[in-house]
Amino acid sequence: MDEEAWRTRETREHDVDHSIFPGTPAMQRFIADNATRVLAMLHRVRWLGPLVMRVVFGYFWLETGIAKVQNIAGFTQRFVGWGIPFPAFSATLSAWTELIGGLLLMLGLFTRLVCVPMLINMAVAVTLVVSSNLMGLDDYVEADEVVYSLIFLWLLIAGPGKVSVDTLLARWLGIRTQS
Repeated sequence: MDEEAWRTRETREHDVDHSIFPGTPAMQRFIADNATRVLAMLHRVRWLGPLVMRVVFGYFWLETGIAKVQNIAGFTQRFVGWGIPFPAFSATLSAWTELIGGLLLMLGLFTRLVCVPMLINMAVAVTLVVSSNLMGLDDYVEADEVVYSLIFLWLLIAGPGKVSVDTLLARWLGIRTQS
């Protein structure tokens, strides 16, 4: 909703008595006015949430990817211990997926595309590694990999947000987005 529509709606709503408790219109107006101001301010900076989430989450994956690439032999041994097929290849692919995926997420470049291999990484982690330690629904919900998967799913659906290389590329290419 744009600023003018917001103000018009605000004016109309103040003309009607919406009192929950009779005799409290001054308090109700005070709350409504301040809530409207706060919501309008948050509406103006709504681009900040996806940016912060993407940069911090991307940095987390970049950092873990770098650590795994720098110690690929140790990471491969963990894959051997977990019984993951083709451990050297799988560990290397997983580590580089995290490193490159994290960097691309931070930039907001190919965000939706990069979420696919990251989700596959998480699906493998949950099914072949984590699930053996989980006993019930509560354990699954509390597993880090499930939370990471939900964030990747959100980024896949919602996209990178307005402040991203993806958005700049879309504008340059003339692609219409729904933001």
